[in-house]
Amino acid sequence: MSNFDLIVIGGGPGGYVAAIKGAQLGLNTAIIEKDRFGGTCLNRGCIPTKAMLHAADLYREILEGGRFGIHAEKVTVNYGEVLDYKQETIDKLVSGVEQLLKANGVTVLKGTGTLLADRQVKVTFAEPAEDGATESYYDAEHIILAGGSYPAKLPVEGMELEGVLTSDGLFALKEIPESLTIIGGGVIGVEFAEVFSALGCKVTILEALPKLLANLDKEISQNLKMILKKRGVDIHTGASLAKIEKDPAGGLICHYTEKDKDQSRSSQHVLCAVGRKPNAAGLFLDPEEFADIAENSAALTTKHLEAAAQTAHDLGITMERGFIETDVYGQTGAPGIYAIGDIVKGIQLAHVASAQGITAAEKIAGHTPNVDLAIVPSCIYTSPEIASVGITEEDAKASATPVKVGKYITSANGKSLISKEERGFVKIIAHADTGEILGAQMMCARATDMIGEMATAIANKLTPSQLLKGMRAHPTYNEAVGEALEELEGGAIHMAPKKKK
Repeated sequence: MSNFDLIVIGGGPGGYVAAIKGAQLGLNTAIIEKDRFGGTCLNRGCIPTKAMLHAADLYREILEGGRFGIHAEKVTVNYGEVLDYKQETIDKLVSGVEQLLKANGVTVLKGTGTLLADRQVKVTFAEPAEDGATESYYDAEHIILAGGSYPAKLPVEGMELEGVLTSDGLFALKEIPESLTIIGGGVIGVEFAEVFSALGCKVTILEALPKLLANLDKEISQNLKMILKKRGVDIHTGASLAKIEKDPAGGLICHYTEKDKDQSRSSQHVLCAVGRKPNAAGLFLDPEEFADIAENSAALTTKHLEAAAQTAHDLGITMERGFIETDVYGQTGAPGIYAIGDIVKGIQLAHVASAQGITAAEKIAGHTPNVDLAIVPSCIYTSPEIASVGITEEDAKASATPVKVGKYITSANGKSLISKEERGFVKIIAHADTGEILGAQMMCARATDMIGEMATAIANKLTPSQLLKGMRAHPTYNEAVGEALEELEGGAIHMAPKKKK
């Protein structure tokens, strides 16, 4: 039996960050991970998707190089080499995490962690230990649960057919599909649509809601739909999937309803991109009893979830629909037990998990947590990039919040003109009375790099005049932010003034 100040179960972007932070704050820390460090984000999510987006966008830019006087002939895609580049990127980051854990003195336990009573953790080793042991038990003053998530599938007939993929399965393909139907027009769906359409695949998106990226500013949704259509993506919103069946001619057929009419679409593969489910249940279930979960999180059944919820309840932890309930610091109902990341209710994003991990570690170590977990930037890596934080105009209207809006169209931005960017904009929402910045939406080059300034402004209740004290360099994409702020203050310099009513 070994004792630790802190044990973290799960080595994703929430878990490994929490472990490193805990160790830096003087806690004797261990982390349990049965697979590769970095979780979904590094291995099957954020990083591989963005690597493939970079490769696909580069290919598209080369083909369109004539706009800049650059002409290339016989440009081809070697998909195997694209996959190698993707994996090389992943491996470097995973290796970096391993080195950071070691450098910070975190004890690494390779295996599956199961939470027991009295803050005890059973570790079922991925490989037998040197003495032949297959499991061991560890005590800790504090435990952070960071089990992550797995791809969700709709309860629709045909989802089990060969060729119906989740994001994990799509990454495993060795060749570019000839055609792909994507179920879901959220972040995952539109990013994969951009990747594979750029690489020559015929892509169709079926989205049940009235618009793409339903939670974002409606102008972003409208612009993105127009841009993707221009690039050859067939988009159907308000389309409800009925079933999937094999196509006698090969591939799969998606049957769906759109505008009260029955429709169908045939493609080589179908991607189910409807979000992710929490993998909290695996933290309470003995992998020897539920071996299928240890091998495949998607094998979770109602029986598993009910058993896990009962075990959690016995430990003093409340679960709802597979999620663990916590307070603002990640503390569960059981003393000394915290939960972070995709297994708690809220937004499932890697940077949210990391921030929650830091917050939990700081709280455990007796420090005052610094990050405001309520202010979450959202980034989408299409071209142009999309980023948002805080409220939108629609949110303000729904809550009867008086606001003023500063908006700048980036077609007048020098850097955007140089790179011939698609039409984009920067929009900043401020309280009409106090001037306090409440939200920002961007659809332009480098939007994902610039949104952090707006998150900082909202967290610190800053006003446009305060942000304008800092000079912005020229020429930069970031000048667009300054112009939107100037518009809030009375008028942007590089934009015609609004006509007086």
